[in-house]
Amino acid sequence: MSKTAPIILEICVDSVHSALAAEHGGANRIELCSSLFDGGTTPSAGMIATIRHRVAIDLYVMIRPRGGDFCYTDDEFAAMKRDIATAKELRADGVVLGILNQDGDVDAARCRELLDDARPLKATFHRAFDMSRDLRQSLDDIIALGFDRVLTSGGEQKLQDAIPVIRRLRETTSNRIALMIGSGVNSGNVTELVSQTGVREVHASARHVEPSPMRYRNEKVRIGTFPEWEYERAVADEKEVRNLVRAISSIGE
Repeated sequence: MSKTAPIILEICVDSVHSALAAEHGGANRIELCSSLFDGGTTPSAGMIATIRHRVAIDLYVMIRPRGGDFCYTDDEFAAMKRDIATAKELRADGVVLGILNQDGDVDAARCRELLDDARPLKATFHRAFDMSRDLRQSLDDIIALGFDRVLTSGGEQKLQDAIPVIRRLRETTSNRIALMIGSGVNSGNVTELVSQTGVREVHASARHVEPSPMRYRNEKVRIGTFPEWEYERAVADEKEVRNLVRAISSIGE
């Protein structure tokens, strides 16, 4: 009798603090980004190198030159190619990327070129998939390109609203690609979501808010787009990661 594959937990992080919390909490993999409030963009070379030095679990680097849509200019595409080269040089285990064309379909030609650049690293097609015009067709295109997995909330803002869609997508894959669920996953619902969808990979942020250690605060000035976060930090919570791992471990017992 074949043994069921273990469930993989990936934690999305944008800081060394969060990366260490993910590893210490028992996560299997890190997705490293910058600007999580924009859905994640490419982190700096310094951040990649520092986290690679500090953590031993798999490190996947987001390749996304800006926030917003997933239809990129030639210059942005060139930047993505350079960022992939940097991720490889800094010993990342994988990259996370996705490009759509103006009609909302997977830009197969450009994605193939980035995949060729990235190999032998593993590659995840991120939630640009959820923004595509036709999820079934996009999934077929992503499989044909050779991506290792696709991250999805089933085309909905929250995964909980797309359980039937995820089930159909999983049936469509016929084990040709890994489906990883994300968006709204936490230790309180992960068991039910995995059981309902049948997937074996889970993506979560496990974040909580910590106050800034700054004692002096200039209340007249706000630097960021979201002033409410000026003196707060959203970081991965090691306890929540542990709770996710514990909940996932109980599935099938």
